[in-house]
Amino acid sequence: MVWPAGWIWHGGEGQYYLQMIAGVYAVLGGFLIAAARNPSDHKSLIWFTIVSSIVHAGIMALQALGDAHEHGHLVGDVPALLLVAGVLWFLAPGKPQSVS
Repeated sequence: MVWPAGWIWHGGEGQYYLQMIAGVYAVLGGFLIAAARNPSDHKSLIWFTIVSSIVHAGIMALQALGDAHEHGHLVGDVPALLLVAGVLWFLAPGKPQSVS
């Protein structure tokens, strides 16, 4: 791990949480790799990842600011989430059509 304090919540106690979040991100990563073959056909998935990463980073930053034990997230996964969102935003093939 590059920055362990920035990747683990609850002082490293939450073994189940780490497994769950790793599983969710592994599945999302697999779908994004598949979407990269034809990004125009997968705009919604790509934009979901962008927006959810920004929201996730925002919530995590606020929580980390409010809890001194979680300040490591401000230099670990908060910037990582924003970096992922920024790169995808830069590479994204336009906004998805609205769902009606």
